[in-house]
Amino acid sequence: MEGSQKSRERVRRMFGRMARTYVLMNRVITFGLDDVWRRRLVRMASFPKGGLLLDAGGGTGDMALAALGLDTTLRPVIADFTPEMMAEGRKRRGGSLLRWCCADASRLPFRDCTFDGVISGYLLRNVEDLRAVIREQVRVVKPGCIVAALDTSPPGPSLFRPLVLLYFRFGIPLLGEVIAGNRSAYQYLPSSTRGFLDPERLGALMSEEGLTDVHLRRFMFGTQVLLCGRRRPS
Repeated sequence: MEGSQKSRERVRRMFGRMARTYVLMNRVITFGLDDVWRRRLVRMASFPKGGLLLDAGGGTGDMALAALGLDTTLRPVIADFTPEMMAEGRKRRGGSLLRWCCADASRLPFRDCTFDGVISGYLLRNVEDLRAVIREQVRVVKPGCIVAALDTSPPGPSLFRPLVLLYFRFGIPLLGEVIAGNRSAYQYLPSSTRGFLDPERLGALMSEEGLTDVHLRRFMFGTQVLLCGRRRPS
Protein backbone atom coordinates (compact mmCIF):
# COMPACT_ATOMS: atom_id res chain seq x y z
CA MET A 1 0.00 0.00 0.00
CA GLU A 2 2.81 2.39 0.86
CA GLY A 3 4.44 1.72 -2.51
CA SER A 4 1.16 2.48 -4.28
CA GLN A 5 0.81 5.77 -2.44
CA LYS A 6 4.37 6.75 -3.34
CA SER A 7 3.76 5.87 -6.98
CA ARG A 8 0.58 7.96 -7.12
CA GLU A 9 2.38 10.85 -5.46
CA ARG A 10 5.17 10.71 -8.05
CA VAL A 11 2.63 10.88 -10.86
CA ARG A 12 0.78 13.70 -9.10
CA ARG A 13 3.96 15.75 -8.73
CA MET A 14 4.95 15.10 -12.34
CA PHE A 15 1.63 16.39 -13.68
CA GLY A 16 1.78 19.31 -11.27
CA ARG A 17 5.09 20.36 -12.83
CA MET A 18 3.63 19.94 -16.32
CA ALA A 19 0.46 21.92 -15.63
CA ARG A 20 1.50 25.34 -16.95
CA THR A 21 2.52 24.04 -20.40
CA TYR A 22 0.32 20.94 -20.57
CA VAL A 23 -2.22 22.22 -23.11
CA LEU A 24 0.47 23.72 -25.36
CA MET A 25 2.54 20.53 -25.28
CA ASN A 26 -0.46 18.40 -26.18
CA ARG A 27 -1.05 20.55 -29.23
CA VAL A 28 2.60 20.43 -30.26
CA ILE A 29 3.31 16.72 -29.83
CA THR A 30 0.04 15.70 -31.57
CA PHE A 31 0.50 18.23 -34.40
CA GLY A 32 -2.67 19.99 -33.28
CA LEU A 33 -4.86 16.90 -33.59
CA ASP A 34 -5.59 16.09 -29.95
CA ASP A 35 -8.65 18.32 -29.84
CA VAL A 36 -9.96 16.68 -33.02
CA TRP A 37 -9.62 13.27 -31.35
CA ARG A 38 -11.47 14.46 -28.26
CA ARG A 39 -14.39 15.74 -30.30
CA ARG A 40 -14.41 12.46 -32.21
CA LEU A 41 -14.80 10.55 -28.95
CA VAL A 42 -17.64 12.79 -27.75
CA ARG A 43 -19.50 12.22 -31.02
CA MET A 44 -18.86 8.48 -30.79
CA ALA A 45 -20.24 8.37 -27.22
CA SER A 46 -23.38 10.38 -28.07
CA PHE A 47 -24.20 11.54 -24.55
CA PRO A 48 -27.82 12.52 -23.80
CA LYS A 49 -28.84 16.17 -24.02
CA GLY A 50 -28.55 17.94 -20.69
CA GLY A 51 -26.68 14.98 -19.24
CA LEU A 52 -24.47 15.14 -16.15
CA LEU A 53 -21.06 14.12 -17.50
CA LEU A 54 -17.98 13.06 -15.54
CA ASP A 55 -14.56 13.82 -17.02
CA ALA A 56 -12.39 11.42 -15.01
CA GLY A 57 -8.77 12.49 -14.65
CA GLY A 58 -9.85 15.64 -16.47
CA GLY A 59 -6.76 17.72 -15.70
CA THR A 60 -7.03 21.11 -17.40
CA GLY A 61 -10.50 20.38 -18.77
CA ASP A 62 -9.69 19.53 -22.39
CA MET A 63 -12.20 16.71 -22.70
CA ALA A 64 -14.99 18.52 -20.86
CA LEU A 65 -14.48 21.64 -22.97
CA ALA A 66 -14.56 19.56 -26.15
CA ALA A 67 -17.86 18.05 -25.00
CA LEU A 68 -19.33 21.48 -24.24
CA GLY A 69 -18.17 22.73 -27.62
CA LEU A 70 -20.35 20.09 -29.26
CA ASP A 71 -23.30 20.25 -26.85
CA THR A 72 -23.74 23.26 -24.59
CA THR A 73 -26.52 21.51 -22.65
CA LEU A 74 -24.10 19.00 -21.08
CA ARG A 75 -23.11 19.53 -17.44
CA PRO A 76 -19.51 18.39 -17.07
CA VAL A 77 -17.84 17.61 -13.76
CA ILE A 78 -14.05 17.24 -13.71
CA ALA A 79 -12.38 14.92 -11.21
CA ASP A 80 -8.59 15.08 -11.03
CA PHE A 81 -6.02 14.53 -8.30
CA THR A 82 -3.62 17.29 -9.42
CA PRO A 83 -4.65 20.72 -8.06
CA GLU A 84 -2.15 22.52 -10.31
CA MET A 85 -3.76 21.08 -13.44
CA MET A 86 -7.23 22.13 -12.34
CA ALA A 87 -5.97 25.61 -11.40
CA GLU A 88 -4.73 26.04 -14.97
CA GLY A 89 -8.02 24.68 -16.30
CA ARG A 90 -10.07 27.21 -14.37
CA LYS A 91 -8.20 30.01 -16.16
CA ARG A 92 -9.14 28.74 -19.60
CA ARG A 93 -11.96 30.10 -21.69
CA GLY A 94 -15.03 28.18 -20.56
CA GLY A 95 -13.32 26.96 -17.39
CA SER A 96 -15.86 28.75 -15.21
CA LEU A 97 -18.63 26.65 -16.77
CA LEU A 98 -17.12 23.44 -15.42
CA ARG A 99 -17.43 21.94 -11.96
CA TRP A 100 -14.11 20.91 -10.44
CA CYS A 101 -13.46 18.17 -7.91
CA CYS A 102 -10.09 17.09 -6.51
CA ALA A 103 -10.30 13.30 -6.45
CA ASP A 104 -8.36 10.12 -7.23
CA ALA A 105 -9.84 8.28 -10.24
CA SER A 106 -9.54 4.97 -8.38
CA ARG A 107 -11.67 6.27 -5.46
CA LEU A 108 -14.29 8.61 -6.86
CA PRO A 109 -16.32 10.54 -4.23
CA PHE A 110 -19.65 10.11 -6.02
CA ARG A 111 -22.65 7.92 -5.36
CA ASP A 112 -23.50 4.92 -7.51
CA CYS A 113 -25.38 5.67 -10.74
CA THR A 114 -24.81 9.45 -10.56
CA PHE A 115 -23.75 10.33 -14.11
CA ASP A 116 -25.32 10.14 -17.56
CA GLY A 117 -21.89 9.44 -19.04
CA VAL A 118 -18.22 9.14 -18.12
CA ILE A 119 -15.37 10.21 -20.33
CA SER A 120 -11.59 10.29 -19.97
CA GLY A 121 -8.64 11.46 -22.02
CA TYR A 122 -5.18 9.95 -21.54
CA LEU A 123 -6.03 8.77 -18.05
CA LEU A 124 -5.92 4.99 -18.23
CA ARG A 125 -2.27 4.51 -19.16
CA ASN A 126 -1.20 6.67 -16.19
CA VAL A 127 -2.98 4.81 -13.39
CA GLU A 128 -1.56 2.09 -11.21
CA ASP A 129 -4.70 0.01 -10.71
CA LEU A 130 -6.41 0.05 -14.08
CA ARG A 131 -9.20 -2.30 -13.06
CA ALA A 132 -10.08 -0.16 -10.04
CA VAL A 133 -10.30 2.97 -12.20
CA ILE A 134 -12.55 1.33 -14.78
CA ARG A 135 -14.64 -0.25 -12.04
CA GLU A 136 -15.19 3.16 -10.44
CA GLN A 137 -16.29 4.67 -13.75
CA VAL A 138 -18.78 1.84 -14.25
CA ARG A 139 -20.03 2.27 -10.68
CA VAL A 140 -20.82 5.98 -10.97
CA VAL A 141 -22.45 5.88 -14.41
CA LYS A 142 -26.16 5.08 -14.70
CA PRO A 143 -27.23 1.69 -16.11
CA GLY A 144 -27.46 1.81 -19.88
CA CYS A 145 -25.17 4.86 -20.13
CA ILE A 146 -21.77 5.23 -21.79
CA VAL A 147 -18.20 5.07 -20.51
CA ALA A 148 -15.73 6.29 -23.14
CA ALA A 149 -11.97 6.77 -23.22
CA LEU A 150 -9.33 8.29 -25.47
CA ASP A 151 -5.84 6.98 -24.86
CA THR A 152 -2.58 6.08 -26.49
CA SER A 153 -1.73 2.62 -27.74
CA PRO A 154 1.55 0.80 -28.41
CA PRO A 155 2.16 1.20 -32.16
CA GLY A 156 1.41 -1.99 -34.06
CA PRO A 157 3.25 -3.39 -37.08
CA SER A 158 3.36 -0.97 -40.00
CA LEU A 159 5.77 0.69 -42.40
CA PHE A 160 5.73 3.76 -40.16
CA ARG A 161 6.40 1.92 -36.88
CA PRO A 162 10.16 2.66 -36.82
CA LEU A 163 9.49 6.38 -37.35
CA VAL A 164 6.81 6.41 -34.66
CA LEU A 165 9.16 4.72 -32.18
CA LEU A 166 11.93 7.20 -33.02
CA TYR A 167 9.52 10.07 -32.40
CA PHE A 168 8.49 8.54 -29.08
CA ARG A 169 12.07 7.95 -27.98
CA PHE A 170 13.72 11.16 -29.13
CA GLY A 171 11.25 13.67 -30.58
CA ILE A 172 8.75 13.99 -27.73
CA PRO A 173 11.40 14.23 -24.96
CA LEU A 174 13.27 16.86 -26.97
CA LEU A 175 10.10 18.93 -27.41
CA GLY A 176 9.42 18.53 -23.69
CA GLU A 177 12.85 19.88 -22.87
CA VAL A 178 12.71 22.81 -25.32
CA ILE A 179 9.11 23.94 -24.74
CA ALA A 180 8.29 22.80 -21.21
CA GLY A 181 11.77 22.56 -19.71
CA ASN A 182 10.83 19.07 -18.52
CA ARG A 183 12.51 16.28 -20.45
CA SER A 184 11.93 13.58 -17.85
CA ALA A 185 8.12 13.93 -17.90
CA TYR A 186 8.09 13.65 -21.68
CA GLN A 187 10.28 10.58 -21.50
CA TYR A 188 7.77 9.02 -19.12
CA LEU A 189 4.74 9.67 -21.35
CA PRO A 190 6.04 7.80 -24.44
CA SER A 191 7.36 4.97 -22.26
CA SER A 192 3.96 4.63 -20.59
CA THR A 193 2.44 4.26 -24.07
CA ARG A 194 4.92 1.60 -25.17
CA GLY A 195 4.24 -0.39 -22.01
CA PHE A 196 0.44 -0.02 -22.07
CA LEU A 197 -2.12 -2.68 -22.98
CA ASP A 198 -3.00 -3.21 -26.61
CA PRO A 199 -6.51 -1.91 -27.45
CA GLU A 200 -8.10 -5.38 -27.67
CA ARG A 201 -6.91 -6.33 -24.18
CA LEU A 202 -8.05 -2.98 -22.81
CA GLY A 203 -11.45 -3.42 -24.40
CA ALA A 204 -11.71 -6.93 -22.93
CA LEU A 205 -10.85 -5.55 -19.49
CA MET A 206 -13.62 -2.96 -19.82
CA SER A 207 -16.05 -5.76 -20.66
CA GLU A 208 -14.90 -7.77 -17.66
CA GLU A 209 -15.61 -4.78 -15.40
CA GLY A 210 -19.24 -4.42 -16.43
CA LEU A 211 -19.48 -2.74 -19.86
CA THR A 212 -21.25 -4.21 -22.86
CA ASP A 213 -20.94 -3.53 -26.60
CA VAL A 214 -17.38 -2.30 -26.14
CA HIS A 215 -15.98 -1.11 -29.43
CA LEU A 216 -12.82 0.69 -30.41
CA ARG A 217 -11.30 2.74 -33.20
CA ARG A 218 -7.61 3.16 -33.92
CA PHE A 219 -5.95 5.98 -35.81
CA MET A 220 -2.68 7.94 -36.12
CA PHE A 221 -0.63 4.89 -37.14
CA GLY A 222 -2.29 2.90 -34.37
CA THR A 223 -0.96 5.11 -31.57
CA GLN A 224 -4.36 6.53 -30.60
CA VAL A 225 -7.45 4.58 -29.64
CA LEU A 226 -11.05 5.45 -28.79
CA LEU A 227 -12.96 2.94 -26.65
CA CYS A 228 -16.63 3.09 -25.82
CA GLY A 229 -18.90 0.77 -23.82
CA ARG A 230 -22.27 0.82 -22.10
CA ARG A 231 -23.01 -0.12 -18.50
CA ARG A 232 -25.23 -3.17 -18.37
CA PRO A 233 -28.86 -2.34 -17.55
CA SER A 234 -29.95 -3.25 -14.02
